[in-house]
Amino acid sequence: MTDLVVRRLLVDMQAPIERHWCAGDPFRTALLDALSMSFPVGEQFFIDSVREGFKALPGPLQERLRDEVQGFIGQEATHRRLHALYNEHLQRLGLVNHWEPRARKRLGLLEGADIRHWLGITAANEHFTAILADWLLHNADLLGERDPRLATLWLWHSAEESEHKSIAFDLYQALGGDHRWRLRWFRRVTVFFLSDAVRQTLSNLRQDGTLWRWSTWKGAASFLFGRRGLVRQTFGPWKQYLRRDFHPSQQDSSASRRWLAEHAHQFVAVGR
Repeated sequence: MTDLVVRRLLVDMQAPIERHWCAGDPFRTALLDALSMSFPVGEQFFIDSVREGFKALPGPLQERLRDEVQGFIGQEATHRRLHALYNEHLQRLGLVNHWEPRARKRLGLLEGADIRHWLGITAANEHFTAILADWLLHNADLLGERDPRLATLWLWHSAEESEHKSIAFDLYQALGGDHRWRLRWFRRVTVFFLSDAVRQTLSNLRQDGTLWRWSTWKGAASFLFGRRGLVRQTFGPWKQYLRRDFHPSQQDSSASRRWLAEHAHQFVAVGR
């Protein structure tokens, strides 16, 4: 079990965001902005899934997982709030969030479904965010120095995603979720997550006026498929989820622990 700390990040989210805040690179900025657009609705769904899954547990298991569940909910609620503020800046820059309404519509189809389906979807998404988070923590320099505040936001978020990556998976297993459905939801989440990320990134680039620039796609190729490329370095960890004996704790979390220890001056613990 992980001692999950709820932290208040010491960043000013009122200050304006530069259009190409991520190292001056249009593609990196568009992709990270797209991901932020998905977080408030996604994280609320994760909170609801874990909360309802916890209620379905027998008493002894509730006592064992209570602190971890409360920590998860506290961390995700803080992420949701800060990314909502971030997204308000993106809206003022003229970017339109198409991802959120699509996600809301799909998630609405789950009303009344077995809570294990909710948890299977949450566990799959948490695996995506955990491997993306670990990659970002190992490649923090790619965020650049134009906006240290947003770089800190992304790295803090990444550290906490790595920290709480097991809880939805553990609840799914504790409630008898089976391997077949775990993989089925993972494949579906992979398709939806990647297609939505691509569509929103392209939309951001089009609205930004940089979609058809050669330099945009040269930078994208390096960022995604270069020596330290996002796709290149996360494919292996993504595939591990398909193993029958997989558990999120098998994946290294040392980068998360190291970042939190080295940057403790950038947040305040408000609860456990």
